[in-house]
Amino acid sequence: MCGRYASSREPEDLVELFGVEKWDPTETMEPDWNVAPTKPVWAVLDRAVKGAGPQPVRQLHVLRWGLVPAWSKSAETGVKMINARSETVHEKPAYRQAFASRRCLLPADGYYEWFTPETAPDGPKGSSRKQPFFITPADGSVMAMAGLYEFWRDRSRPADDPGAWLCTCTVLTTDAEDALGRIHPRMPLLVEPTGYDAWLDPARSDPDELRPLLVPPLAGRLDARPVSTAVNSVRNNGPQLTEPIPAEDALGDATLF
Repeated sequence: MCGRYASSREPEDLVELFGVEKWDPTETMEPDWNVAPTKPVWAVLDRAVKGAGPQPVRQLHVLRWGLVPAWSKSAETGVKMINARSETVHEKPAYRQAFASRRCLLPADGYYEWFTPETAPDGPKGSSRKQPFFITPADGSVMAMAGLYEFWRDRSRPADDPGAWLCTCTVLTTDAEDALGRIHPRMPLLVEPTGYDAWLDPARSDPDELRPLLVPPLAGRLDARPVSTAVNSVRNNGPQLTEPIPAEDALGDATLF
């Protein structure tokens, strides 16, 4: 799964990296090295602009992480829907409509995953202590996580209320490649630059045409490094969370990675 990630690039950089044609400079937010569910996140999507014709335009927007299906009675549903399994996303009622026409890319520096070392000392009340890892492209490039987005209407608000509509998103996951699978069996589905156009194209709606795009990343493309347990708390933030810790400070056999 993917439950935390880092996203610190400036929107101007994302505009250039993803070929964005429309971004409102007033739509911005601070860099975040500890993105957690329900937080605002950057999303790249192709969508027609109202009043400008049917042609899709590549846009950069801030969405809320945790998808709320259009038919949901409450926005609280999104807390549980931060990830969608790529193997079944085309058939699940909560995701299949978004998969057909509302796909996006969620830019990240990397994501966090937690490993339970066999030799780690017990945590509070006998719980297993876990070692966090930061997993990031080995070449320092941007990580483009495959995502879906959805619009939800809050019926308790009048139609002209800006807060009446909520746009949310989810991260698609896949089987982790061999080395990363030792940390956790699942990982975000990543889209390579050559696949951006096909993934974002809303005209592609046939699941049989879309599923071949859902392929795990090549082995060795990502680097995993143990980081401080400070990332465990969503109250902590800053680039220091992504910095590797000395091997002797890692928990138990986490040093084997």
